[in-house]
Parts: sequence; structure tokens; C-alpha cells
Amino acid sequence: MLTKKRILFIANEMSPYLELTEFSEVVNRLAIKANENGFEIRCIMPRFGNINERRHRLHEVVRLSGINVSVDNDDYPLQIKVASLPNARLQVYFLDNEDLFKRKYIFHDEKEEWFEDNGLRTVFFCKGALETVKKFGWPPDIIHCSGWMTGLIPLYLKTIYKKEPVFAHSKVIYTIPGTTFKEKLGTDFTKLININSTLKEKELEPYKEGNNVGIIRGGATYADAITFGAEKIDKKLFDEFGKVRGKKVLTYNSESDLTDYLQLYSDLAK
Repeated sequence: MLTKKRILFIANEMSPYLELTEFSEVVNRLAIKANENGFEIRCIMPRFGNINERRHRLHEVVRLSGINVSVDNDDYPLQIKVASLPNARLQVYFLDNEDLFKRKYIFHDEKEEWFEDNGLRTVFFCKGALETVKKFGWPPDIIHCSGWMTGLIPLYLKTIYKKEPVFAHSKVIYTIPGTTFKEKLGTDFTKLININSTLKEKELEPYKEGNNVGIIRGGATYADAITFGAEKIDKKLFDEFGKVRGKKVLTYNSESDLTDYLQLYSDLAK
């Protein structure tokens, strides 16, 4: 009996929980459609403070408790909550931390000021997502990352986590989003990225700009396949990743019925 291929969606937004761009709805539809087409699906996203726990029926997953995520020599407790995606038998896991995600605003405060710790929050989320999968003991065949905040996942899978048995056969897709912020992720961003100082300077090179373009470039550089999640993409990124030798690339198509994504999943999971 053939076992189902597994797809893990890691996103910084997903409808109906958080809708920052149009791609939040695409993530929702992709998860449901892939599930209906015989894939086994799980989803992970941040539990930002404006996500209503009561309305969406989030509850803590006790069996996954006790994870601490280490970033820059500090440990941050990781709380994991889960909800069922409406109208689908799919589990969405929310990663939370009292200091980093409880605030009621997402990336800017009430005065539209950029949170200075957004770089730290990004590293925490990406590392936390991979530690959560290790705790699951659920080896994904495909990891589909979408949104700039997931841009470190492909790097970590190809370097720090490449010897982890749970990721031994995982292929990663990165969806390039449109530009959503103009600020920097901090002068120490590459230092934060470099968990336990194990990454080489060359491996961190794509992220050196420490901005929206930099983190997206890093995600696309280390991914096995690339898709475009918005019609308007930074020209530098489109020119760099519109055609990449040795990688499958899906360009943006607003009329897509998502079968091209399903085909990409099947091709990579072989």
C-alpha cells in the first residue's frame, strides 16, 4: 500500500486567520486542494496577537510543550497551539511566544513604527517551525514556504538541519512575495541568523542586505523550486529568479486553478 506524500505549509499568513496579502487565500486553497488530491497536509504559521483564539478555536498542544528556541545565546519558550481549518480536516499549528508574538500589532506598532525585534522574531519563527516538525516526528516530503518571514527555512534545511533524519528527504519550495516592508531587519541580522555560529559567511551572503529583498533572495537561493506569489515582484528578484537553471519555477498566474502547484508537488515528491 502506497503511503501518502506529505506536504508541510509554512507561512506567515493564511486565510482565514491572517490576511495581509492575496496569497493568504492561495495558501488556504492550496492546503485544501492538496489534501483532496491525496496528499497528507499540515500547516504552521505564527500566532500573532491579533489572531482571535476564541473565534478560531485555538487550543494548546500539551504533548508539544517544553520546546525552547535558542537565538543569539538566549532561550525563548515556544508555545504551540492548533486549530482545524474551517471546512477541512486539516490541522494548522500556531507558534507563539509571550514576548515576541502576543502584541496586538504584526510588524509595526500603533504609530506605524517598525518593531526593532522583527529580525529576532523571524529567526525564532523559522527555527521554531523546524523544531516543531522534529517534535512531530512527521517527515515531510515537501515543505512549501510562503511569505518573507519564512525566508530562512530553505537556508536552515540545506545547512544546519540537513542531517536531521526528519528532513532527510524533504524538498523545499519558496514562494516569492511582493515587497511588503521597506525597513531593515537590523544591523545584526546575519549574526542572529547564524545559529551557534555554524554558518559560513558565503552561506549568509544572500541575506546580507538585511531587508525585504535580502531575505526573499535567501529563501529563493536555497529552495529546490520557486514560485511567484504576486503580480508585482521586485525587478531585481524577478530578473534573478524568473529563470534559474536546475530549478523548477512557477510564474504568477492570477487565473491559475492551482493544478500547476499540484504537479510541482508531485514532481518534487518522486
